Amino acid sequence: MLEDAGLESKARQRIGRHAPANCPRWAKHDDWRTRIYENSLLLAVTGIFFATWLVESLNNWREFNDDTQQHGGQPVGWVGYLGNADFWERTLENWQSEFLAVGTMVVFTIYLRQRGSPESKPVGAPHDETASTRASRAGASRS
Repeated sequence: MLEDAGLESKARQRIGRHAPANCPRWAKHDDWRTRIYENSLLLAVTGIFFATWLVESLNNWREFNDDTQQHGGQPVGWVGYLGNADFWERTLENWQSEFLAVGTMVVFTIYLRQRGSPESKPVGAPHDETASTRASRAGASRS
């Protein structure tokens, strides 16, 4: 439900002293380990993002210097390349295609359905229904 949005209580998140016996080990603590574990998805995705951006920049820098040298120019250092228009053009073109792909999937999943898929809403579900609204309706119908 909308009022449940946010960090929620430790009891609701089942961490620290509220953790069940079979929970992940780092969720049982109430210290820095839990802070890392409760943000592990953000940390992992951010790390992957910066690692791939670094690898992409190194590869594009190499290609840029190869092309520059073939045309009689002087190669630039990696830090210098990061300020070059070529780096930003390639980066933004890549991001544009990724945002287009992800954005398309977000919009498609609001309006389109795939029967039998656990990632899809039921075929007859309203467009504005989310997993939390479906759960609250199910709870209300049981009462």
